[in-house]
Amino acid sequence: MTRDQVLDLYFMDARCKLIELAAFLDRVDRSEGEADFRLAALRNALPLLASPNAERAKAVLMALSDPTVDPIPAAFGKGACGAWPGAPR
Repeated sequence: MTRDQVLDLYFMDARCKLIELAAFLDRVDRSEGEADFRLAALRNALPLLASPNAERAKAVLMALSDPTVDPIPAAFGKGACGAWPGAPR
């Protein structure tokens, strides 16, 4: 596809997701209490969206992922939390 075709097909969806992300961050900023590692991980990944790198999706995924290779003895909770608690803050 051409760049114009990609924009025609996907721009409105990307626009919606970007506005939704901005609204989420607004809600977090208006809320009380301390943020945990998930917000720090998300904020650390945001600048990757503006980079000229053609592999932004991979870079964001890796920024939110656990880079360790050794298995843990037991899970910390019932499900995934979407970010690695050991990521730099």
